[in-house]
Amino acid sequence: MANLKEVRNRITSVSSTQQITKAMKMVSAAKLKRATNAIVQLRPYANKLREILASVSASVEGSASPYTVDRKPNQVLVVVIASNRGLAGAFNANAMKTANRLIAEKYGEQLKAGNVSIIAIGKRAQDYYQRRKYRVIGDNSELFMALNFENTSKITEAIMKGFSDGDYDRVELVYNQFKNAAVQILTTEQLLPLLPTTVGLDQPKSEVDYIIEPSKEKIIEELIPKAIKTQLFKAVLDSHAAEHGARMTAMDKATDNAGELLKALKLSYNQARQAAITTELTEIVSGAAALSNG
Repeated sequence: MANLKEVRNRITSVSSTQQITKAMKMVSAAKLKRATNAIVQLRPYANKLREILASVSASVEGSASPYTVDRKPNQVLVVVIASNRGLAGAFNANAMKTANRLIAEKYGEQLKAGNVSIIAIGKRAQDYYQRRKYRVIGDNSELFMALNFENTSKITEAIMKGFSDGDYDRVELVYNQFKNAAVQILTTEQLLPLLPTTVGLDQPKSEVDYIIEPSKEKIIEELIPKAIKTQLFKAVLDSHAAEHGARMTAMDKATDNAGELLKALKLSYNQARQAAITTELTEIVSGAAALSNG
C-alpha cells in the first residue's frame, strides 16, 4: 500500500505541475501577441531610418560624427540581452553562449588583458556575468518592467558617451531575434562604431530627392544618434518577443510531457492496485482454506 500512496502522490504533483505549465503557456501567448505587435510596428520605421541615413550620407564626404570613428578595439563593450526570468528553454543560455563565443573568438586578447566589459540587459545575464567575475557595468534588470524607447535610450546614451569619451573602442550587441513563436535567431551586431550603411548593389546611390533643411551635415548629426538608439531598442524588442515565444513553446512541451508522464503513472498505479487486490484475495483464500482444513 505504501507504493500505491507514493504513486498517488506523484500523480497529484504532476497534475498540479501540468496546470501551472498550461497557465504559463496562456500568459506567454497573451504577452507574445503584444510583444510581436511592438516589434512589427518598429521594424518599418527602423528600416526607413536606415534608408534615409544611407541616402543622405552617400552624398556627404567625411562625416565628422564621433560615432563613426573606427579605432583599434583595445577596449570592448559587449551588450548581452537576455531576460529576467527562466523557464524559457535554452533562450538565456544560448544568448550567453553566443556572447562568450564572440568574446573568445574575436576579442580573446582583450579578455586576457581585462579590457572586456559587459552591459547585461536582463537579470539572468546580469547574474551570470557577475558570478563569473566579468566587469559588469550597471544593472538594467528593471528595464523589462517598463519597456519603452525612453528607458532604453538612457542605456544607449551611456554607451554612446562611453564610446565618444574613448572608454570603449568597439561595442557589440548579442540578442535573440524574433522570427516566430518557435524560432529565435541568435544575432550579433556591431553597435559602435556605426558601420557605413550601404545601398543595395542593384540600386543607384542617393537617387531619392530629399528636401533637406538646414543641411545634410546637420541632418546626419541628428540621424546617427537616433539610428543607434533605434538599433538597440529594436534589439530589446526583438529579444522580448523571442523570450515569450520561447517560454510559450517550452511550457507547451512541458505540458505535453506532463501528460505523457501522467499516463505512465496512472498505468503504474492501476497495475500496483491490481497486484495489491490479487495479493489480498490470495491471502483471504489461503486463510479460508486453512480454517476449513482445521
